[in-house]
Amino acid sequence: MTILVNFLIVLGTFMAMEAVAWTAHRYVMHGFMWWAHYDHHNHQPGFFEKNDIFFLIFAIPSAYFFMTGTMNGDFRLWIGFGILLYGIAYVVVHDIFIHQRVKRLRKTDNAYFMAIRKAHLVHHKHLGPEDGECFGMLLAPPRFYREAKATLESRQRQTTLT
Repeated sequence: MTILVNFLIVLGTFMAMEAVAWTAHRYVMHGFMWWAHYDHHNHQPGFFEKNDIFFLIFAIPSAYFFMTGTMNGDFRLWIGFGILLYGIAYVVVHDIFIHQRVKRLRKTDNAYFMAIRKAHLVHHKHLGPEDGECFGMLLAPPRFYREAKATLESRQRQTTLT
């Protein structure tokens, strides 16, 4: 039973992090901390961005939960793991897959991955903090899933015809 509870804490924390990330992206990064997020929308030369500071900001609660959960032998350890796993997903999905900061995972024939990539690219069409859309990372508005599915079906029809 304990393993199941710990797993559910990790999973619930991971899922809650999407809402935390959306809120932070919308109201912090596109708000009072635009100065740090600006270079993410207006790419500057170099590998690192000021925007990378948010990696550290999100790592602090994870480290806190790891430390306090380990010292007290309680559920906070599993919250720390949930935040850590979301951070790993962020690096893989956002930095590697979407922005190609490491040239891997370039192509996909998966509607989900096509949808989140498109939603993020639509988000980046806005070069200022106002009028933004699609602030999430792992969830996109339904229209992007429909578009991705239609694109894949069209590709499949073209392949069948040739």
